[in-house]
Amino acid sequence: MDITLFEDGDFFEDEADHLPRPKQTFLVDLGRANPKQEQLYKSRRLFIAYGGAKGGGKTHAVRVKAILGAARYSGIRILIVRRCYPELQQNHIEPLLRMLPRELARYNGSLHTLRFANGSLIKFGHFQNSSAEREYQGQEYDWIFLDEATQVTEREFRWLGACLRGTGEIPKRFYVMCNPGGTGHSWVKRLFIDRRFKKGENPEDYAFIFASVEDNSALLKASPQYISMLEALPENLVRAYRYGDWDALSGRYFSEFDEKLHVCEPFSVPKDWRRYRAFDYGLDALACLWVAVDREGTCYVYRELEQSGLIVSDGAQKIRLLTAGEQPEITYAPPDMWARQKDTGRTLADIWNGTGVYITKAPNDRVAGHMMIKESLRMRAETGKPRLAVFSSCARLIACLSTILADEENTSDCAKNPHDITHIVDALRYFCASRRAEAGLEEDGGGGDYDKFMLGRW
Repeated sequence: MDITLFEDGDFFEDEADHLPRPKQTFLVDLGRANPKQEQLYKSRRLFIAYGGAKGGGKTHAVRVKAILGAARYSGIRILIVRRCYPELQQNHIEPLLRMLPRELARYNGSLHTLRFANGSLIKFGHFQNSSAEREYQGQEYDWIFLDEATQVTEREFRWLGACLRGTGEIPKRFYVMCNPGGTGHSWVKRLFIDRRFKKGENPEDYAFIFASVEDNSALLKASPQYISMLEALPENLVRAYRYGDWDALSGRYFSEFDEKLHVCEPFSVPKDWRRYRAFDYGLDALACLWVAVDREGTCYVYRELEQSGLIVSDGAQKIRLLTAGEQPEITYAPPDMWARQKDTGRTLADIWNGTGVYITKAPNDRVAGHMMIKESLRMRAETGKPRLAVFSSCARLIACLSTILADEENTSDCAKNPHDITHIVDALRYFCASRRAEAGLEEDGGGGDYDKFMLGRW
């Protein structure tokens, strides 16, 4: 089944000209593409980022390009992803249903799919937290649209990229729709703005199309006050959202963290090194770190665990199994583990200790704890090494330290959202803050004594 378009029919991908053309025709009004949207529709790169300033027309471009693909390639499988499903409903599903006649495409609300009469499929998916990875295990798509890409981590982006596969002749495309800011700011900026590529990343696969509100004449006609609204924002947000400046919100909180300096290859931890555990717990995720301290006081994070859906006793048992044969001196836990449950009067700490994994309450001052992480990442003049190193096998901790941003309202603290990347950072915070507290130091000083404690001289 074909579609006759009012404006954008010449933006079909020409790689499929050899495919048989269906007979029936429907009229679908997709509006007039602005010049930047036209560049998006015609691009042939594998990874195509579109955006910059707010109001550049990226959300509408997703809908139009998806329809074009579904019409051109019979049987194409398209995935449109946003962080939360309600955003998909409002920004994509409902507008698409208004645009398309029911005879052309029908929506299945339970499966979140829009199926076209020619066999093409648009799937609407969310990626709210790391547990969503299981939903995409083994799935295959020809085109993927990641809308508001800076709301997801690079790990999640790469995980979705693994779904971009298939044996058919349809060209593969990954569309990255983005504005500055958010937890994914750093990886989007690295790949598409700074074009700093790592081993295995082909620069020819990546393209960025900058769009500003001035490019979107339809928006300015409908909402002439939109520019004034953007210009009323704080200065850094004006630079980011009005002008698409990717340096305006480069507020990575742990700027001290450098994989070249702080990440090492795994090695066999000597038996005489002191060992610790620290964890953060919630039903949405249990995050635990194992840390060994050498004779110079360097702390090595040598194992990590992050898993969702574990009840307290199962989480404790999981940690116990992973620590078999080792003798951690202390296991640091979040203070809310000692809150009494209304129905039983017991605490989660009681249940946890009952499994044989005994825990110690960690300090809960967020700013002080995060500052201790930053201090541990600094290079020591006497050794030329940082106090904290991470095994390369701890990929989740590395990713979260690399991407978590400073809080926009309190730059002394790191952002609390997206929540799923904060758990493992909180586990590290509990470890670093607890070691400071055990040294008996005052909150406002004691740098020299802290050095002695971290170097094992107490």
